Formats: sequence, structure tokens, C-alpha cells
Amino acid sequence: MSKAEQNTEVIKEIKTLAQSVYKTIRDGKSPQLSMPLRSLLNVTYDPKEGFFELMGKEKRRTLTASTIRTFAQTLLLMKESKAVVETDDIMTKREAYYVSKNWGDARFNEQPESDAVMDDIEAMMQTNREQLGFIPEEKGGEVAGNLVVIETDPETKQKIEHDCTRYVSGAYSIPSSVEDLKFKTSAKFILDIETAGMFQRLVKHKYWKSANCILVSMGGVPTRACRRFIRRLNDELKLPVYVFTDGDPYGYLNIYRTLKVGSGNAAHINKYFCVPNAKFIGVTPQDIIDYKLPTHPLKDVDVKRVKDGMKNDPFVQHYKEWQKALNQLVTMKKRAEQQAFAAHDLNYVISKYLPEKLKNEKTWLP
Repeated sequence: MSKAEQNTEVIKEIKTLAQSVYKTIRDGKSPQLSMPLRSLLNVTYDPKEGFFELMGKEKRRTLTASTIRTFAQTLLLMKESKAVVETDDIMTKREAYYVSKNWGDARFNEQPESDAVMDDIEAMMQTNREQLGFIPEEKGGEVAGNLVVIETDPETKQKIEHDCTRYVSGAYSIPSSVEDLKFKTSAKFILDIETAGMFQRLVKHKYWKSANCILVSMGGVPTRACRRFIRRLNDELKLPVYVFTDGDPYGYLNIYRTLKVGSGNAAHINKYFCVPNAKFIGVTPQDIIDYKLPTHPLKDVDVKRVKDGMKNDPFVQHYKEWQKALNQLVTMKKRAEQQAFAAHDLNYVISKYLPEKLKNEKTWLP
């Protein structure tokens, strides 16, 4: 579906929802807005599908004296979305918060309020906020290596090519919307990296050249633009995706899990953003032992994250390999960072760790 067609569909759905609310009020009844419950309690994981899916639980927002403010905020933000889409413009999440200052008593007091209502609208319409005209403030990630990204100038219609091998210092920055990009590559795989520091080391020494790969800096939990970019590369170029994070619960259950199967909060759009066939080649508990890595003590928050994952996360519950790794980490009471390999040699990760890891699939996690 083209962007113009997507815009038409979004505008049509907003009008339909607004007309339904209007008709219900005219009929003397209390209007309702229904949206999926966004949490791990309302998702299921089927490895055949490869991502968290909604189970069907909903929350309903009925117009009452106690909900009138949030109800109004929802409708007003939908109105702003319609205006942005109709003019083919954009609005950042921060701008949406400030626009509400013109809404009188319905204005948002803090940005988390506007973010939550925006997420509700997205879930209610079963679309992503980029299609609603809202974009995040943060960067989408960075790319280096054997990849040419092609975009079209909207005014001249000229094709512009970004060769990701030609950045002497720095890298190609993933834009907030990646749907209209085209790609060319002869790379063998995609390596997604948690930290900017490790990404910079691999770029500095042109690891992408010796390994013939595409390097993507996720910068922690990858943004939706970054995830969508990786997903499109995976789908369209048929390249395997390997993920390299720290050896800790955050790297496993926040960064990797979110990229691979999505999150409970965004289950309504996971199928567009996650990469189900991604593989984990990052620092495992066993790597900490085998490579004699310097470590840090496991924090209480880390242990809690593991326990929460064991109890509530369908992804962890499905894979015995992850259960074993997480239990091993808790037993060791240690965690290790990507940069810990520098204790052996600054470029040990390039000369030793990654080559060995890529050759031995038995050391990977699903």
C-alpha cells in the first residue's frame, strides 16, 4: 500500500470513529472507545508466527464525569493526527504535548500523559503512530558496512544513494520513517550491536569489510524505526540477523527480546517491527566463563528482571535455552559488558570472539 493510500485509510478510520461517538451522543447514550489491553498479560507467543500477539482482552473508555478529560484528550489528539496526515506533515511526540496547551482544561500536564493517549489511539486503530503522523524524538539507529540505502527526493523525484561503506567517521542515520527506502547489498549477514562504543570499534577497524556484513548500532533498546529497518533488510534481502548485546538481563530481556518478538505494550504492531528469525550471539553466561571475562555483581534489579521474565514472559517460558541461561546468570551472580573483551586485547572481539561465535551455532541462543 502506498503512503497516499495509507493516509486515506487513516483519515477514513478517524472520521468513522468520530462519527460513531457523535451519533451515540446524539442518541442520548454514553459513547465508548475500545482498545486492546497493552501488557504481557494480554499476549501469547507462537514460535510459528514469531512474535507476541494480542489475546483479545480490551479496556473500554466510556464517557463519564470521571473520564471526560481523558476521553476529550483522545478525540482531540485524533483530530490533530487527522490534520497532520491530511497535509502530509509530521508531529513529534514532544510537539503533540505542547499542541495540547491550546486545549484548555483538556491539556496534558506532562508528556507521559500525551504519550499514553497516543499509544491508546495507535492500539485502538491497529496501526502504528508513524502512520498517524507522530514521530519520536530519538534517532533511529546507525548503519555502516556493505549496504546502499536509496531514497527518493519528494520534490525532484531523483534517486539518492547513501553508500554505508563511505563514511570515514560516523555512519548512516536511520530516519524516523523507513517505508519508502530501497536497498542494495552483497553482504552475508546483519550484526545488530547494543552499544555505540562497540559499534564504533567495529566501524573503526572496518569489521564489516572482513566479515562482509552490515553493522547496525541499536543504542540500547532499538527504536521502532531501527527495528523496522532491520526487519525490512531481513525480509527483502533475505539476510540472517545476529544480535550482540551485553551479558545481562537487560540485554537479554529488553533489547534482544524486544527486537526478536516485540513487547506486550506494542503487541498490536509487533508483526511489523520484530525480527522473529534473529539469533543471539551476544555475551552469554557461558561466555563469561569460557572467555574469562571481567564481571560486575548482578544487581537486585537484574535478579528481579529475571524472575519477572520466568514468571510472566511467554518468550522466556517457551525457550528452555533461555531459562537455562538466565538461571546460570543468577547462580553466578555476575554480569558482563561487551567491552569486557578489551581486558584481553582492544580488538580481541574482532580477532577472536566474533569469528569463533559466528562459526559455532551451538553457542547461540534462540
